[in-house]
Amino acid sequence: MSDLSNRNTFFWLAGILLLAFVLRVHNVGRYGIYFDEKSTLLISQGVCLEGANQKDVFTQKYFTPAEFWKPKTIADFIEANIRGDIGNSPSYYAVLWVWMEIFGLSDLSMRMPSVLFSTLMVAMLFWFVRRHFRSDMLALLAAGIAAIEPFFVAYAQMARNYSMTFFLTLLSTHIFLLILEKAEKEKGSKGGRDGKQTAKAFPFLPSSSTPFLLYLAYGAVFALSVLSHYLAVTVFLCHGIYAVFFLRNVRTWVALAITGAVGLGLVSLWFIFGGGAYTFQTMAYQAEFYRNIALTNPTGTPFGLILPGTIPNITKRAIPIFADLFLFTNGLGSALTGLKNAGLALMLGSLMAFVMYRYERDTQPPVWVKAALPVILLAGTLVYSVVPLRFLVLSIAPVMLWLMSRYILEHTNTREKRYVLLLVLLAFVPTFFLLFMSWRNNHTFGITQRYSGFSFPYVCLLIAMALRQLASLRWWFTVPVAAVFVVQLYFVSQVLLQIYGGVEPKYTYFEKPRIENPYWFAAQELKAQYAPGDTILYPNMKRVIYSEKIDKTYSPVALLDAQLVNVYLPEDATYIQRVDPNERDKIVLVKGKDGPDGRSRKVTIFDLKDVRY
Repeated sequence: MSDLSNRNTFFWLAGILLLAFVLRVHNVGRYGIYFDEKSTLLISQGVCLEGANQKDVFTQKYFTPAEFWKPKTIADFIEANIRGDIGNSPSYYAVLWVWMEIFGLSDLSMRMPSVLFSTLMVAMLFWFVRRHFRSDMLALLAAGIAAIEPFFVAYAQMARNYSMTFFLTLLSTHIFLLILEKAEKEKGSKGGRDGKQTAKAFPFLPSSSTPFLLYLAYGAVFALSVLSHYLAVTVFLCHGIYAVFFLRNVRTWVALAITGAVGLGLVSLWFIFGGGAYTFQTMAYQAEFYRNIALTNPTGTPFGLILPGTIPNITKRAIPIFADLFLFTNGLGSALTGLKNAGLALMLGSLMAFVMYRYERDTQPPVWVKAALPVILLAGTLVYSVVPLRFLVLSIAPVMLWLMSRYILEHTNTREKRYVLLLVLLAFVPTFFLLFMSWRNNHTFGITQRYSGFSFPYVCLLIAMALRQLASLRWWFTVPVAAVFVVQLYFVSQVLLQIYGGVEPKYTYFEKPRIENPYWFAAQELKAQYAPGDTILYPNMKRVIYSEKIDKTYSPVALLDAQLVNVYLPEDATYIQRVDPNERDKIVLVKGKDGPDGRSRKVTIFDLKDVRY
């Protein structure tokens, strides 16, 4: 049942989507691409990072953009995907290739699909909540939380597969629940309204939709999701666990089994004939590689701190991952390592939750109850020995968990309570899968938020339940907790500002802010200054070989700088170019004859020292 008028709902949803889009598109093209995005750019164009499929170009003393841009085959795209991303994300690269064929090659163009998928995910979350939990207000709250969630904003500004995968996996969960609803109706009634209900729940299918179309959509989204990011399988694992507990319709089990088999068959084609053929052996190599680092040199690598996968090490890495899942504990991971302050904050929060539980229904409670929460919050703030406002925010975590449970108990029916179990599975299983793999491989390298980011939409819904319940309480309970939540929103806004400034290490991975794309800038300068008879010189850096199978090619030097400039040069240009064996960092334009007679003049187009990221 809707709790807002359709007009008000539309108005608020439009505002939330506009906010989500603005937050994601702001500054999106300002900073240069970092290493993973360099991989994205080259893979989407069928170019191997180290030039493995461009040997005929770079073994020449001189080459031109026209030779660099010679037509690529499907085999080129597959090899680029293997070498640049272990065969991961082919569906994302296909979407990005089509997008850039239409809108061109630029940082803004390359990142816009992520912006759009992230914004669509907010809209999809609204529809998901509205359809399955029957509340416009709850749906708007969940969408609003997703709109401002720093994790979503950060990854919407990266030309990587994550935003697309988050959207697809949320869509898959929606379709999965529609299938289960159909199964329940088949079991309980043979009425003829199923087609109308399905069409109403899933408006982008034709009005003549049948259950077959739901299965077809589920199988297609499964294949696209897994081929967008392999770890999306953890979402479908949650679907399977939920079905084991609650699906009792044999026909639906058979149909889902067939759907899964067909979906796996489609995915397996990539693993048999495409770039996925090398995925598992590369992952095995990487597991051994990072394990050796963790055991021998955990701090002396360019990959950051990599520790052995012991229970204490995994736990320490997992704490900020779980903390950042929830908007009201975002950024508190480091604070939780201060055990005394954290313990006190959680104890005071539990006391507040108990007071609220005991007196929530009293219209005229004892006078002291109305002042209890502010006093407890103030007392804690005066006692915390460090970052008191951070621990003040942490103290409402038990309250928010209690509010979630109250909403679930009081405002959901039997079916929705079962759905909550699915939400909990989806919120935690992807991260626990990462922790298990870390323990199994004996290193902590893979414990990172983006690999379990599929959980965030469902956590946004759980938070929305807590806020919806908070709004229904007496003002003496609502106002203090809401005030602390506003404090946390201030911290969230600071995280967003750091993301826009390129200095939030949790999401941007950089020790110092990036500059505008130096390769794009160099290409524009070269187009403006190049004249017939000139020669472009690119830096020559020795390549670091990590894997003999994947990294080692004919070229002992890194060709990435030359490749990335050529990406932005005209495809039919005949500029004379070569790699300079005597230069590490500078892109140079040699005006006139490039020879030993000394008559040529060298113009530094760009110095890449310390700006390669």
